[in-house]
Amino acid sequence: MSLLDALTAGHHIADLSQPLENGMPSSPTHPAFRFALAQRHGDVVREDGLTGSHELIVMGGHVGTHMDAVSHVAADGVLHGGVPVADALERGRYRVGGIEAVPPILCRGVLFDIPRLRGVPRLGPGEAVTAEDLARTGLEPRAGDVALVRTGWAQLWDRPADYLGGPGGVPGLDAGGARWLAERGVRAVGGDTIALERISPEAGLGRLPVHRILLQEAGVNIIEVMNLEEPAAAGVDEFLFVCAPLRVVGATGAPVRPLAVW
Repeated sequence: MSLLDALTAGHHIADLSQPLENGMPSSPTHPAFRFALAQRHGDVVREDGLTGSHELIVMGGHVGTHMDAVSHVAADGVLHGGVPVADALERGRYRVGGIEAVPPILCRGVLFDIPRLRGVPRLGPGEAVTAEDLARTGLEPRAGDVALVRTGWAQLWDRPADYLGGPGGVPGLDAGGARWLAERGVRAVGGDTIALERISPEAGLGRLPVHRILLQEAGVNIIEVMNLEEPAAAGVDEFLFVCAPLRVVGATGAPVRPLAVW
């Protein structure tokens, strides 16, 4: 038996990411995902008959399942830790607070399944996940945990217009819920929507208090566009969580492929 087999024997591994493909939902404020074959089999044929094929991928750092670095937001010109934005930039990239500074994560994950709590398949447009909701689950995240907030919105992934919310907004964490998690010392907070936090029909993406609380004030990374349906269907709310962002130097965010093991 291999070491991997020994470590995973009797355990289930769930992929918590969404697939990357043309036409998938993406925030209107970020460059969308684009994929095209740059070379097809047969375009170039080697003397021995071997052919190769490869692709060109274009995307923003905040598209698909991804992690936000603390440099992603500033308040009054200041990043987390009191670093002025002007001092953080160097040659067009962030020398502090970049995504490459985030180490690989191997820790306890805690799933706050809010639809299960409320007895609904998924939350409605613009509904808030509050501190009271989080407390009512009976789960108590510890320092160093990753907290994942399920709204059920991943069920709409194949319907991009609905997933992005339209005029009704998108459900998600509110400011009180964000503070509740930050006060417990979690290292990251993830969710299954485009921005983690509640997108109200009134403010849209023009006001993001949860990003300010978690990233700028508390230095807690955010993971967005997750698929939390598998652990929810299994009734699992605690598991081993594994995640690492791409080491894009000086970037404000990068793709991740998070895993849950139980």
